[in-house]
Amino acid sequence: MQYVSLGATGLRVSRVCLGMMSFGNDSDKPWVLDEQAAEPIVRAAVEGGITFFDTADTYSQGASEIATGHLLAKLFTREEVVLATKVFMPMTPARTAAGSRASTSSARSTRRSGACRWTTSTSTRSTAGTIARR
Repeated sequence: MQYVSLGATGLRVSRVCLGMMSFGNDSDKPWVLDEQAAEPIVRAAVEGGITFFDTADTYSQGASEIATGHLLAKLFTREEVVLATKVFMPMTPARTAAGSRASTSSARSTRRSGACRWTTSTSTRSTAGTIARR
């Protein structure tokens, strides 16, 4: 596996990032796997050298972040993995949930995944964050 710098964060990550949208327990999508079914896939990615993972607060209403945090904690120490998440889309259908406040959403994402260091970056459509498990 090749490893590269993640922008100006000072973090080194695998060139390949595994998207975690398909993992989480609370989804109405038939293709979403629960944590137990996802573990062999994530384990194979780790054995292949992947250290960079991506999720979002809206994937399975936060269940993806929870499953991701549990799985990565089994396979890595905090210093070995980088988890990116996005916090923009509404988490509920309520009219008041037209978009998330990045500071509140990032704190919730951090708690769900079990990570403890948060570095933010933004794009034109969403607020994105990188959680380094340190």
